Amino acid sequence: MATFNTSEFKKGLKIQIDGDPYLMIECNFVKPGKGQALYKCRIRNLVRGTTIDRTWKSGDSVEAADVSEIEGQYLYRAGEKFVFMDTTSYEQYELTPEQVGDAWIYLKDATLCSIVLFNDTPITVSPPNHVNLKVEYCEPGTRGNTATNVTKPVKVETGGEIQCPSFVNIGDIIRVDTRTGEYVERVKE
Repeated sequence: MATFNTSEFKKGLKIQIDGDPYLMIECNFVKPGKGQALYKCRIRNLVRGTTIDRTWKSGDSVEAADVSEIEGQYLYRAGEKFVFMDTTSYEQYELTPEQVGDAWIYLKDATLCSIVLFNDTPITVSPPNHVNLKVEYCEPGTRGNTATNVTKPVKVETGGEIQCPSFVNIGDIIRVDTRTGEYVERVKE
């Protein structure tokens, strides 16, 4: 199994501790006045989503996680499960609502997503950075309400709710940033 030395530590590194995959969110090098240099890191468990702080001495090593990332296409929802297909091998994966998280708001049929596999089992899914969604329902905007930063909840075609400016109407196509969940712009068809 591959290992990483502390000199290779950096943000975004995927490591394995006690059989669980972790993503390195933050890594700081600390050199105290006396003694050995330290690497203070914040890591997130890719299975459970919990975040912990760990400290390693210089010269330590840690196992590399057996994590791979594939491109998957969202197919449909079967009860509670979300079904995705690997675009290269055509293998289908079923993910639970916990694994999908809030990404379900942005999933329309045929949306291409990034799926993280640990030991060939899917653990998380990430939608594309921006998606276009059709507005299914919203309250009509009040005439003359042109003040900046006035928003209203809008129900989109996936069933999710997004805060949008008051000028957005039913039938509009809006672009949403999936990383923040914020409205970006209206899109012309």
